[in-house]
Amino acid sequence: MFGAQAAGDCPPVIPVGLDCYRMWDQWPSQRIGARAYMRSTYDRTGGNEGADSSHFLFQLADDFNVTLDVEGPGVLYFTRYNHWHGSPWHYMVDGAHHVLGESSTGNPEKPVDGSVFLPTSAFPLPLALTWSTTMGADLSWVPIPFERSFRMAYGRTHYGTGYYIYDQYVGGAALSRPIASWDESAPIDKDVLDLVGRAGTDIAPRPGTPYGRRVGIEERQGRVAALGPGDVAVVLDDRTDRGETVRALDLSVPRRDALALGRMRLVMTWDGRAEPSVDAPVALFFGAGTLYNRDNREYLVKAFPVSIRFDSGRAHLACYFPMPFFRSARIELRGNGSAGVRDLRWGLRLQPLDEAPNQVGYFHASYRDHGVPERGRDLVLLDTRKAEGGGDWSGSFVGTSFVFSDRANLDTLEGDPRFFFDDSRSPQGQGTGTEEWGGGGDYWGGRNMTLAFAGHPVGARDPATAKCAEDEVESAYRFLLADMMPFGRNAVICLEHGGTNESDEHYGSVTYWYGIPSASVIRTDSLKVGDPADERAHQYVSPDASEPYAITSRYELGLDHVDGPNSQEVFPAETDFGRKTRGTSEFTLKLDSRNLGVLLRRKLDYGFPNQRAEVLVASENGAKPEWISAGIWYLAGSNTCVYSHPEGERGATQHVVETSNRRFRDDEFLVPRRLTQGRTSVRVRVKFTPVAVPLFPGYPLAELAWSEIRYDAYCFVMPDWRPPP
Repeated sequence: MFGAQAAGDCPPVIPVGLDCYRMWDQWPSQRIGARAYMRSTYDRTGGNEGADSSHFLFQLADDFNVTLDVEGPGVLYFTRYNHWHGSPWHYMVDGAHHVLGESSTGNPEKPVDGSVFLPTSAFPLPLALTWSTTMGADLSWVPIPFERSFRMAYGRTHYGTGYYIYDQYVGGAALSRPIASWDESAPIDKDVLDLVGRAGTDIAPRPGTPYGRRVGIEERQGRVAALGPGDVAVVLDDRTDRGETVRALDLSVPRRDALALGRMRLVMTWDGRAEPSVDAPVALFFGAGTLYNRDNREYLVKAFPVSIRFDSGRAHLACYFPMPFFRSARIELRGNGSAGVRDLRWGLRLQPLDEAPNQVGYFHASYRDHGVPERGRDLVLLDTRKAEGGGDWSGSFVGTSFVFSDRANLDTLEGDPRFFFDDSRSPQGQGTGTEEWGGGGDYWGGRNMTLAFAGHPVGARDPATAKCAEDEVESAYRFLLADMMPFGRNAVICLEHGGTNESDEHYGSVTYWYGIPSASVIRTDSLKVGDPADERAHQYVSPDASEPYAITSRYELGLDHVDGPNSQEVFPAETDFGRKTRGTSEFTLKLDSRNLGVLLRRKLDYGFPNQRAEVLVASENGAKPEWISAGIWYLAGSNTCVYSHPEGERGATQHVVETSNRRFRDDEFLVPRRLTQGRTSVRVRVKFTPVAVPLFPGYPLAELAWSEIRYDAYCFVMPDWRPPP
């Protein structure tokens, strides 16, 4: 019996920085103690003002407009800007000032073809790409680590749009390397650039190579003379007592049969589970809404984990997502539609699996045909609470492939992605638009493009230029590797349809994720501030706090009314109550002694700007415990932002103050493992440390306070899970 089928006691190592690429075979591993966040310049009212551009947390100067402000150690893994707009960009990394730009920054009225990021040595191809390649966006996947703080600001504000993904880690998590402050002069390692540069080619280990022989790579091939509608071809039907990982899967058919293959279904079932983890149209699974090749390109999709390639005679589809299983695996290709394929060939590579079942997740590609979208509400691409029987899931969100129109309509691309993890009612991920999520800008100018981690592979510019009905199918993909988003309890992946959820286009989506049906984040306690009984039960003390006060407001979930304020209300306001303080609050929360660190979540009134506090944890030294600093809890901005979108590239910075009706916010703080492990409760002290920064110079300073409505304790734990016998 394979020894690793017993549950593992230790969490896997979390790849950090460039190791995320080197260790891409660890895509399925649990990231216990890592949290990912996606912030952006989105319209705080839930609308689409300025195409979700130019909404700043605050302005320190007319040429220093802050869009991201973080305290504590972490790594910025991804940044997206629209063209050169907003540059020069200022990065304050642990207090050190770095100025970034691109070739068009110096003369933005006359953009330079073949533009590159500046300094180029710090942002080399293929980890950093500009609008010349992406058809509209400046993208960087260069990791920017910071030990204490990171701040990003725009030097100009015309069409200053962008979104950014960064990770933070619970202290004591098993990281592949220590976090060391970014060194702009340090070159990006060539092995990483070469690896990402091989996107679209066969990146999986092969038998016969030294690595392949060492780990025992096995290769299999098969062929079916014909597969018709309703037929099933079994690509893999394995039973094992050692555990294995599928490292490569490829399919090919004659070119003339490519469309029919794209309409078939790919189905994967791991360890005899009651429902398949993959059941998706072939084309969309491999990154494109259709296999129609309108302009006879070699590649429709040339991405890192999947590719679609045409040669003179055949269409080739390949997948390199690692797919682990422990007892059995069944992979099927099911005939679908009205046409079949001939001479279907497939290949597989498998590798023995060394990890324990609770250390890795099953690979999932969850398909949804969204039909006619509901006005006013996001499309739900994935809700793990309803996936494969529902319940808790622990794993990572790693990408999407989606059709956003079958009528060559690009107007629906204003829709924002929103991602919610582990019970949070505030999105940990909030984007600025659909084509931005797909790596482009300005609707890709109607053109197609394919990159390692983002693309718009198919779809005509408009109905008038479409060559056939298949050419009107518009799709995009976005894959997450270094910028993958872990969750320990549930994930809800949403996408706005149109700028205000008004589109009636026919969407279809595949959401890629890893997960096992067991939690690695468990809620152990909750304190309702302002409730006398709950405050007594948690020994809540806050001498300078206000009396409880009522707040009637909303979370950020898109527009709260459809078609304006006098029509249907989609998201009604809620009433809650809490306290505010300029002093210190203390309380006790229950923990699970197995914890590997703790996530504190606070519901707050976001009407108070730039809430900052030092968090301290009491030692267990009797009546007079020692207070040990756990770090700084900081939430930049408020529900009031400053909007600046002048007409011209060099237009003077504007100071338009905008306040949304969304005051409720859930925010997180990570308590280091050394302060919580083995303990069944923890005494927390939150000491307010005001940040006296006005919205812009000369604007009156708003009231400063620390808001507390509810505190929740979530413990990181090893999932309690084994595969069924």
